[in-house]
Amino acid sequence: MRIAVFGKQFGEVFYNACKGLFQILKENKVEVSIYKPFYEFLLTHVKMKPEVSGFFNVHDEIVDADLVFSIGGDGTFLEAVTFVRDKGIPIVGINSGRLGFLADISQGEMKVAIQEVLEGRYSVRQLDLIKLDTGGGHFNDYNFALNELAISKRDSSAMITIHTYVNDDFLNSFWADGLIISTATGSTAYSLSVGGPILHPDSKSFIITPIAPHNLNVRPVVVPNDVEITLKVEGRDSKFLASLDSKSEVFENSVHLKVKKAGFHINVIELEGHSFFTTLRNKLMWGVDKRN
Repeated sequence: MRIAVFGKQFGEVFYNACKGLFQILKENKVEVSIYKPFYEFLLTHVKMKPEVSGFFNVHDEIVDADLVFSIGGDGTFLEAVTFVRDKGIPIVGINSGRLGFLADISQGEMKVAIQEVLEGRYSVRQLDLIKLDTGGGHFNDYNFALNELAISKRDSSAMITIHTYVNDDFLNSFWADGLIISTATGSTAYSLSVGGPILHPDSKSFIITPIAPHNLNVRPVVVPNDVEITLKVEGRDSKFLASLDSKSEVFENSVHLKVKKAGFHINVIELEGHSFFTTLRNKLMWGVDKRN
């Protein structure tokens, strides 16, 4: 088996677990390629030198991998997506911290979970992405997002107005600090934090969620993800900020944004006994009596 390992920096609490992970890969004779900056972090901070067969720095250098391991939190997982892109390689999310919906393999279950992965005891779930078109080549060659597109004002100045159309049918002019167009996967991310609904990842929907709207009767709207959403921004400032997951750019108000479902999906592994609802209960601590 060939595995590409992507990761960022993490705290000392995960050092021993990380050493154990690479030991499992070694014992199972896994051929490992690793993100070069992550390898340097392991050498200098974790004081370990994992056995690897090669390195990668950009997405084109990930070749012939059966799986991609993302070691970190959900932010790290989203960055791993930018390396996998449309290759179809399943991603395994290993959580080096606490909260993680995408990186859902916790430190406590990692040893058993990784063995299950190596033995092929998992299913693959396909997650939809959104694609942003501006006609201006923004975000270079990766204008996609697994979680959301977020439009926001650049500073603490007056609110912006986002005129929103669904398949050229006018929906609303949102007078707010910003607007989020979220995938079903991203429903538990930024959209959730500003009052959006939780959707199952297989829901085939987009969520249009305003950020701190001026009108209190404005609420999130769920639409099918086979539509095209057009956004036109105006405000006192001539520019606004647009973010695709962790990537951000400043746009002129004259730029119109068109959002639709991407032409490819991301594959993620789902272990036996794991499900979206299990993750939801665990991460949001539903049913936990905090009085004890």
